[in-house]
Amino acid sequence: MTPLESRAVGFDPGDLAFIADPYPVYAELRATDPVMYEEATDHWLVTRHQDVNALLRDRRFGRTYLHAASHREMGRPAPPAWHAPFWDLINAGILDMEGADHARVRRLVSKAFTPAYVEGLLPRVQRIVDALVDELAGEDEIDLLPAIAEPLPVTVIAEMLGVPADDHHLLRPWSADICKMYELNPPLQAQRDAVRASVEFSAYLRALARERAERPGDDLISELAAVLDQGDRLTEDELVGTCVLLLNAGHEATVNATLLGWWALFRHPDQLAQLRADPASIPTAVEELLRYDTPLQLFERWVLEDVELRGVRIPRGAELGLVFGSANRDPSVFPDPDALDLSREPNPHLTFGAGIHFCLGAPLGRLELQTSFRTLLERFPHMEPIQEPTWKPNYIIRGLDGLRVRLR
Repeated sequence: MTPLESRAVGFDPGDLAFIADPYPVYAELRATDPVMYEEATDHWLVTRHQDVNALLRDRRFGRTYLHAASHREMGRPAPPAWHAPFWDLINAGILDMEGADHARVRRLVSKAFTPAYVEGLLPRVQRIVDALVDELAGEDEIDLLPAIAEPLPVTVIAEMLGVPADDHHLLRPWSADICKMYELNPPLQAQRDAVRASVEFSAYLRALARERAERPGDDLISELAAVLDQGDRLTEDELVGTCVLLLNAGHEATVNATLLGWWALFRHPDQLAQLRADPASIPTAVEELLRYDTPLQLFERWVLEDVELRGVRIPRGAELGLVFGSANRDPSVFPDPDALDLSREPNPHLTFGAGIHFCLGAPLGRLELQTSFRTLLERFPHMEPIQEPTWKPNYIIRGLDGLRVRLR
């Protein structure tokens, strides 16, 4: 397939109709061109589960290439100088690290952000969900986005980090603006928003980290500032980058997964009835909801050396677009992949990635989603949608503009 033919099959991440339902296009690409160059975004799209899973684990492909080569050596232009605050912040987080730096920082962060630590957050998460639901007393109709989906993960992360309650409102706008840069070909204003938010958020967290270093508290920033392993500590830049990553990755995806999950349930009333009858199946159901409508549709990798994928030669310096949304609907892995099956097991979806960059916050995201779905099912057993929602004009970090529901 030539570059221009990609448009002929309908891959158009700027089109709302495609964003709303990209799955028929993915099916065609998996069947006919599982490795295909997309000229408009300058990506090699990879759409089959087997390939995406393998490439996420293959160190010939990286989240960055700067540990191995310069921009010039990779045949890539350097980002504009005014982007520096964004890239300085992002490159200090483990998501965009490779090699020895990634191994060191992930080891240090993992010592503070342990599975036991996350399990211990259940009472706190339940308290936050209960408080949000209690505020809905007497309401007949609400929008799930501002009522539950947004405030839950923001409040959880803010409390974990030790952000004062009066400052919680700052976090969501900063995160949303920074994440604009992750879209394909972001417009100039989105780039400016991301850079500004990076400056403001970095300055805020840097001041908070210094305060916690002097007066440690019972919060994750204090834990990260104190963690020591093999003589290593996190630098201040790495601590700030880690906190930003926890907020951006840990709440943007959860917000979208909450609304996408409920919208999928509303469109499959038999599955929703099954879930209401068996609340114990919520963990399995959440995994299926994450597979069925993936909040992060595409994840990028840089090609660090010339490779051949399914007979297609891809040069060093190219960028892969690993299409999670397509991999999660691959019929070679998921029987009847376009069906929502809340009892689906096994369910090897790639929503949280794979390999060394597997999402550090996956246990927390699962905890938040399971707690919020369980609580809403119990408190509002007759909740139903009022109208069909609209989609945000974002393809990579994909979600709904809101979801209006009737509670009773």
